[in-house]
Amino acid sequence: MTGLVALTGSTGFIGRHLLAALTARGYRVRVLLRRPVEVPPGAASAVVGDLTRPINMAAALADVDAVVHSAGLAHAMSGAPEDDYRTLNTQATARLAEAAERARVRRFVFLSSIRAQTGATAPGVVTEADAPRPTDAYGRSKREAEEALAATGLDWAALRPVLVYGPGAKGNLEALLKLARSPAPLPLGGLRATRSLISLESLSAAVDVLLRAPGPLKAPFIAADPDPLTLAEMIAALRSGLGRGPGLLPVPEALLGLACRLTGRQELFERVAGGLVARADGLVALGWRPAMPTREGLARLASQS
Repeated sequence: MTGLVALTGSTGFIGRHLLAALTARGYRVRVLLRRPVEVPPGAASAVVGDLTRPINMAAALADVDAVVHSAGLAHAMSGAPEDDYRTLNTQATARLAEAAERARVRRFVFLSSIRAQTGATAPGVVTEADAPRPTDAYGRSKREAEEALAATGLDWAALRPVLVYGPGAKGNLEALLKLARSPAPLPLGGLRATRSLISLESLSAAVDVLLRAPGPLKAPFIAADPDPLTLAEMIAALRSGLGRGPGLLPVPEALLGLACRLTGRQELFERVAGGLVARADGLVALGWRPAMPTREGLARLASQS
C-alpha cells in the first residue's frame, strides 16, 4: 500500500522523521496542521485544523487511505494537568478516529507509548500479552486513547514505542547526550539494569509494516529494538561516536544509591537504575526488523549531533 496517508504531528520530533521516511517509501502524505505554517518539505498537501475541535474533518480526510496519528502532549511535558493529557491525547485521538471512520479510512495507526502498558520501570520483560498498567497521567491518556480506538469500527493499530532516539531527541536522550559529551569520568559503570530503546529509523519501519500489513489488526504493538543496554553501555556507545573511550567508573550500585539519597536525588537514581525491557513480538510476526543495532545507532547519533 502506497496510497494517501494523513499524518498528524508532522512538526514534532517523531512526526518530522515520519514525514520524510513515509515519503521516501513511496507514500503520498497529507499533513494535518494546527495552524497555518509553511507546508513541510515532502508533504503532498496540507490541511489546517484543530484536532481538539474538529468541526469538519471531511475535507482533510477525503481520499485518505490511512491515518498516522503522532500528535499529542509528550511525556516530557512534566507537570501538565491530567486534564490536558486527556484532552490532547485521548479526546483528540477519539475525535480524529471518529472522523476517519466516517471517511471510510482503511487503517488508523496511533503513536501510543510503552507507558500505556507499564510504568517507568518493569521487573521482567514487557510483552503485548501483559495486562496494561499505566502509572501516570501520560500513560493513562495514551491507554484511554487506545480504548477509544477499539470502540470504533476502524481497523486500527497502536504503536507502543519505548524510548525513541534520533536527531532532535529531548528529555532523557538529550540528558544522556549531555552526559556523554562531558569530559569527566562517570560513576555509572556499576549499574546493571537494562533498557530497551528504538531508533527513529526502526520506528518508521514499524509504521510502514503496520500500514502494509493485511488486516484486520485492531491491536497494540510494542516497538522496541531487540538489544537492551545498560546505562553504562549507552554512554559508552555515545562516546564511541564522539571518538572517545567509555570513561566509566565501576562504582557499586548501592554506594551510588546512597550518595543520591544523601544529596536529595533519590528519584533520579531510581529512574537511571531501574530497567525497562520490552519485546516487539507482534511487529516481528508481521515481518518488522530493526534498522540497526542500538549501539551502532547511538554512536551514529552522537557523531551527527
